[in-house]
Formats: sequence, structure tokens, C-alpha cells
Amino acid sequence: MSQPTSPTLQPFPASSAQAHQARHLLALPGDVEVDEVETLAVSRFAGARWDVAPSGTDPLTPAPRTAKPGEPGVLRTSRHTTLTGPYSPWSADGVNPGLPPGTDQVFDVVCPRDRGDAPIPGGGDRDGVGRAFPAGLPTREEERVISWLVEVARRLGGSIRVDTADAASPGVVLTPDPGVAVDMSVFSDVWLDPQAAMAVVGAVHPRVVLATEGSPYQGPPQGIGELPLYRGETLDPDLRRALHAQADDIDIVALTSGKVLDGYGLLVDMGVDGLVAVEVGGEEQLPLLLRNLPWASQGAVAYRVRWEPRDLVESQMEVPSFELKIARKRAAELVATVTRSLYAAVGGEIADEADFLVDPQDV
Repeated sequence: MSQPTSPTLQPFPASSAQAHQARHLLALPGDVEVDEVETLAVSRFAGARWDVAPSGTDPLTPAPRTAKPGEPGVLRTSRHTTLTGPYSPWSADGVNPGLPPGTDQVFDVVCPRDRGDAPIPGGGDRDGVGRAFPAGLPTREEERVISWLVEVARRLGGSIRVDTADAASPGVVLTPDPGVAVDMSVFSDVWLDPQAAMAVVGAVHPRVVLATEGSPYQGPPQGIGELPLYRGETLDPDLRRALHAQADDIDIVALTSGKVLDGYGLLVDMGVDGLVAVEVGGEEQLPLLLRNLPWASQGAVAYRVRWEPRDLVESQMEVPSFELKIARKRAAELVATVTRSLYAAVGGEIADEADFLVDPQDV
């Protein structure tokens, strides 16, 4: 890998963290704009803001000052965590800090070093975080930062080099697989009743069923009136039967009275590829970028489109089988098609499984 010329970005600095801090690197290709990183930061962290806004950008949040041309910006996601960049992926003496080919810009991420217990052997580790931190997984602030960095690298086609604090292996590079992120959501102020949603999804896949369909109530089991109400109960048999009958009457009233439907589900059986589920219901905890929109200020209807693989354990492996990857690809295509159909019916906004908003044309 030869050193590129970068007349506009400063060389990567040798050191930026103190002893109690971890220094992680976000490595991105050259076609990623700084504005995209900022948008993903304010999508996850309510207090994200620029301390120093890079020149040539139109920041979403006010900044105390704007950087000089070529000077890196400083994006603060919390009181303790900053992203500084973009830098050139090369230091002043021409050394690359262990970043993969295709890296054209780097953000220097400094946060508290918070480590907890070692990963549980055999647990899901689809992004390799447990592999990178075998002595102790990040917790608290650092866990939130690592989780966000993984999602950003997945979304923007980049990598992260994590600071493991291990002298034998001072940094591990993780390149999240974009194909892993299958699930999507549509947030809207339009409610589709189950039959309408069935029609929308049924136009995409004919084997859709209403997941809330069940068996009609057949009444209480025979002889239940003779059973004790609890262990050791010694009531008069007539009183016991009367209490059971009263409870049955209450149950029947509840089952036969009309109630407001506040959620339901649809299922599409894909055979060996698993299931695609559509979960519909009210949602108050919306993605941060939606909460100030007039139609979503009091919550919204969430249409969550999820893939449920046949083998959940294998789906969480960092390197699953070729067969699972094929099933995941087919499921992702169906999830995207269902999401587009629901969006066409109800409007609103689309988000990926990290709650980052997605342009409908990119689904």
C-alpha cells in the first residue's frame, strides 16, 4: 500500500489519549462526507455537537468556531468522548497506523476506558467485538461508543481499529459486514388495520398470515370447578364451585368485550430461509432525529420488519456458513421489498436496525 498524497488533510497524530482513556480509530473511504458522520452522531447521542466544525461543512448544531482549511474538526458525543478528524491515514513520517487498504480518512476517537467481564465463551459475536476484547468487554460509555462505531463503519463502508490495551495486540481492526444488518422499520402517523397491512404485504408475498390469529375460546376445562384454588385450600365444595364460576364469568366478559387493538403481527414463511415478521404497534421511543417532527412529537406507529433465521445461534457468528449467508441475502431482499411497500402505503420515515434514517430510494 503506497502512501497517497493528501494536500488537504493533516497527518495522523501519534498520540491523543491519556492513561485512563481509550483511543479508537474510525477509518473511512474517501467518498464519505464529514456531514454524514455528524448525522450519525446526532442520530445516536442527544448531546452530540461540534466543538470545532470542519471548514466547508454546514453543521447541524452550532459550533464555537470553524476550523481553518485542513484543520480537523472536533465532534463531541458526550462530556467524555470526542471524535477528531478527518485526518490523513498516514502519520507525518509516512507510517500507516494499521488501517486496512481503502482507508482515505481517519477519525481519532477518545473515550473513557471502561472494561468489564470477559466475553462468555460461545456467545454471539457477529461483529467480532468479543474477539477484539478477550480480557474484558467495554462497558458503560465505552460500550456505547464501540457499538456506535461498529454501526457507523457498517453504514459507511469503513472499519474501526479498537484500542485493546493489550501490549501483545495493541489494536484489532474490525470491518463490520454490511450484509448482517437486515431488519428495517417504518415510522409513520398512519395506522393500518390488520387486513389493510395483510393486503400491502400480500401483494409482495402471497404466504403472509396474521400472527395474532388463534383458536376460539372453548370455555373452561371440564371439572375445573372441583379443583382447589391453591395448594392446601379446604373450602366448602359449593363455595369453591361458586368462586370458580364467578371467575369464569369475568373471563368470558373480558374475552367477548370489544377492545382497542394496539398491536399485531404478520408472518411470511420463507421455508429454509426462516421467517420475515412485521410487527406493528405504537412506539414512543423514536429515533432521535424524528422526535422533534410535528407528526412524531407524541410518538408514532412503528412497522418493524424483521428476519427470524432458522438457526439463531449461527446467525450471530462472525463467520457463518455460506448457506446462512445465502438465506440472509434472500431475507434481506424480502425485508427491503416489504419495507418499500409499507412506506408507499403509510409514508413517514425509514430506519435501519441501528435506528439510522435511510433514504427511501436507497432501500
